[in-house]
Amino acid sequence: MMPAWQQGVIRGPSHSDDGTSWIIKFGGSLLTRPRWPEELRILLAGVPGPATVVVGGGAVVDALRSIDGVNPRPAELMHRLAIDAMGLTGRLVADAISGTFAAEPARTQAPVVLDAAAWLSRGGCLFELPAGWHVTSDSIAAAVAVSCGAHLLLAKSVHPPCPASRLIDLSEAGWVDQQFPVAAAPVVVIQWAAPAVNSDSAA
Repeated sequence: MMPAWQQGVIRGPSHSDDGTSWIIKFGGSLLTRPRWPEELRILLAGVPGPATVVVGGGAVVDALRSIDGVNPRPAELMHRLAIDAMGLTGRLVADAISGTFAAEPARTQAPVVLDAAAWLSRGGCLFELPAGWHVTSDSIAAAVAVSCGAHLLLAKSVHPPCPASRLIDLSEAGWVDQQFPVAAAPVVVIQWAAPAVNSDSAA
């Protein structure tokens, strides 16, 4: 059986089982993969601590971006709508993995899918994120990790396109958003995961 994920380290030790909580950014594009619920469960099973999943907006946010491209609206409005869209994909993921959709990150081994809009509205973020398309669920997940003192795992459809050591390089390559190098600067441990080649066809 092929492994479901390829994984690597961007910052920090390759293994960290000190009980620190983890924030998992689960890219919205992964939701188009046929076996994504099972793949997410496998990813969660490998996390050695309380896990909170921050789900990207995927195609829902892409549609908002397309609409805004044709008839631009205020950046603050589109930013709020994109975060609301993350709530749709987040509830979908929580239902698929029988998880909890909540405004607070996980404190126990039971995984939580974060209600990002509610978390932000409650003042969970330690710093203000700017509004705009240059700020995505990448930076929101980083902000959650900073606020919780957690490690960060970026699960995306593809592996990093360049040596994953400098956040600015990953941002300039478009693998993370433009705000991410600033938002994730205080995070001690950052790792990545991408579906293994041919994992869709694995038995």
